[in-house]
Amino acid sequence: MAPPAAAPPGAAQVGGGPVAEDRVMVVWCPDWPIVAARTEQELVPDAPIAVITRGEVTACSATARDEGVRVGLRRRDAVGRCPELIVLDDQPDRDLRVFGSVLSAMEQVTPGVMPIVPGRCAVRVPSRYYGGETEAAAVIAEHLVGTGVWDCRIGIADGVFAAEQAARLADQQAHQAVPPGGSAQFLAPLPIRMLGEPELVSLLARLGIKTLGAFAGLSARDVLTRFGRPGARLHRLAGGADVGLLASRIPPLEFTRSCPFEPGLTSIETIGFSIRQTADSFVGELARHGLVCTTVRIEVEAEPTYGEHGPVDGWVGVRRWAHPRWFGSADLIDRVRWQLQADPAPAPVIEVRLIPDGIEPLSDQGEGLWGSAPDERIERGIARLQSMLGPEGVLAVGLQGGRGPAARQSTTPWGEQPVGRRPAELPWPGSIPPPAPTRVFATRRPAMVYDSTGRPVGLTDRGLITAEPTTFATHPDPDSDPRRTRKPETQEIQAWAGPWPIYELWWDPAKAHKIARFQMVGEDGTAWLLVLDRDRWYAEASYE
Repeated sequence: MAPPAAAPPGAAQVGGGPVAEDRVMVVWCPDWPIVAARTEQELVPDAPIAVITRGEVTACSATARDEGVRVGLRRRDAVGRCPELIVLDDQPDRDLRVFGSVLSAMEQVTPGVMPIVPGRCAVRVPSRYYGGETEAAAVIAEHLVGTGVWDCRIGIADGVFAAEQAARLADQQAHQAVPPGGSAQFLAPLPIRMLGEPELVSLLARLGIKTLGAFAGLSARDVLTRFGRPGARLHRLAGGADVGLLASRIPPLEFTRSCPFEPGLTSIETIGFSIRQTADSFVGELARHGLVCTTVRIEVEAEPTYGEHGPVDGWVGVRRWAHPRWFGSADLIDRVRWQLQADPAPAPVIEVRLIPDGIEPLSDQGEGLWGSAPDERIERGIARLQSMLGPEGVLAVGLQGGRGPAARQSTTPWGEQPVGRRPAELPWPGSIPPPAPTRVFATRRPAMVYDSTGRPVGLTDRGLITAEPTTFATHPDPDSDPRRTRKPETQEIQAWAGPWPIYELWWDPAKAHKIARFQMVGEDGTAWLLVLDRDRWYAEASYE
């Protein structure tokens, strides 16, 4: 039998033997949280970066490691070793979102990709298609480098665990292959910490078991009895017996639709009529999968213009539109028209793209049983007004957590989901009890509260009032009396409650101050929410 062909430079192989029918390839991208943060925030490639989780470094770039930063360091120690360190919070969503581009790139050259964690994925080796394992690894590495993933390492073995350890030993943009049937021999000298279970690894180390081979040499029955099923599974991994089926991911559905124009169009009505079929296809494809689009991004591209130095890239107008329910074909056409009216293209339009930003199941957006769905005429009228004033020009009011009535108000652009609202169900010490005031003033009005001797009522350092309030006065509504020709009228206090003191911004000595709120009812029957802030009285809201 002829000897096997020599592997090309950049490839490493442990042992020998024929190529198995079903082999596993693991692609590993080291320091993936750093790669994801650098990609999304467009950071300098050689900048020292560290990702912090609960005050500790969980990932750092090669430049930061050269300065002495290590995983496990406290934030203060890491910054002390590298003052130029860029410190970022851990964001698993960002890591997963950016890694999706790597999975999509791999699916272009091989099917059945199984994501393990952000930065690592596995796939059956497409050796027959590319002519061998070495050729397949080279094609995948070259494709990933072409998409901007410079540091990718590939391991090939009979199982996922062995292939992952082989990838960790491979060089950048290279691969290492474990021969068929040689996983146990390859894993035997590796340290026991490669199992990745801190508690079990610590226990095994105290028992004198330092390598995977020593752990694999134990009796399977004894391991099951002592460490249970989790320990038995790790025992099989250490022995290279993790050969199994890969659960490949389902590639995300592509719902983006585009409508090119050749030649370019200048009339808004013509563009709106021409995209009707594209809008129908956009909505129909979503409906076929039981989905609807609640937020869409519309991109309008114009023809390139010519300057002094030749052609200039075409203008692209982008706007994000939201819908209180979901977009239909007519809604999309209207949004394209309104976008072109508000932001006209400087040259003929050559393409319109409809990109879904928010997709939800149709069952979650259906009409209520008793006709509780919003009136479509109202929705279209508000959307039309929003197209003229801009997305931030029409706001919807909501309720959030807070101590004062103004802080409890939350505004969101019409049609968009509220983001960042403070939970209203949490306890808010110092907040006023119900009922809530019916009218909250946009600007607090000056007021005054007096005791029986006519002196202003104040607040002590312990949050108590200096005297019993007997009369108060508030300035008139500036909207009804813009010149303030009417003077504030003083009236007797029929009832009052409070104070509800709050020590605001206590962590900032320059801005820290105490305020206290009071509920007061005047002799004319009006009820007010007054606040004492820095020895000054204000009317914050009224009860009507």
